[in-house]
Amino acid sequence: MDRTTLIGIILGIVAVGVGMVLKGVSLFALINPAAILIIIVGTMASVITAFPTSEIKKVPKLFGIIFKEKKSLKAKDLILEFSDLAQLARKEGLLALEATIEDIEDPFMKNGLNLAVDGQSADYIREVLNEEIDAMEDRHAVGASIFSQAGTYAPTLGVLGAVIGLIAALGNMDNTDELGKAISSAFVATMLGIFTGYVWWHPFANKLKQKSKEEVRIKEMMVEGILSILEGEAPRVIEQKLASYLPASERREIFEESGESQNVQA
Repeated sequence: MDRTTLIGIILGIVAVGVGMVLKGVSLFALINPAAILIIIVGTMASVITAFPTSEIKKVPKLFGIIFKEKKSLKAKDLILEFSDLAQLARKEGLLALEATIEDIEDPFMKNGLNLAVDGQSADYIREVLNEEIDAMEDRHAVGASIFSQAGTYAPTLGVLGAVIGLIAALGNMDNTDELGKAISSAFVATMLGIFTGYVWWHPFANKLKQKSKEEVRIKEMMVEGILSILEGEAPRVIEQKLASYLPASERREIFEESGESQNVQA
């Protein structure tokens, strides 16, 4: 479970709920089937219209990415693993990596190392792996744009819901008490639209973008590590090269574990 996502949603709901109470607004005012229908179903309809079926089918999986912490190689562990692979390759040759490759779980890294062991050129390996990274970024961008668009549609539909409510209210001008309640109810749609758009959908889109950025960083480190092994670079050199992808504090940890002190700048 990605705790930050869950904590953020809970804090958002609590902030709005407590704020309403402090302002003297009853939480029961949110129980408005018409507003919920316009905002939630209307947003869903807009998104379904905006994207092809193939992308809409991925929405449940995208929610899984948002709410689950993906198990992947940490950057620090990846550097140490490439250091070990480089040491083995320098001692026994690239072919000695074949047995080790079978134990690697990441398919991207496994594919790149297999290409290296098979004798492919560095330019070819870089081209193949970078194309795979680009394709992955494009897929992730579409996934994030689904929620980004939902965050754009929801507030606008909130305004639409308010207009519909006001039309109904103005049709009942003779009863002042009912008119006040109708106007109050009309603005519930606006509130729900803004809340879902800026507390849920846009943050969900940003979460997907950040997770994609981190995955791209890890894969770029893999590309550099694989090519460095192919070129026969020393383990220490590979550690220094891959450590450049990390913040200064993490770089210090890498060099401390490898028994080497470095002047690391932020």
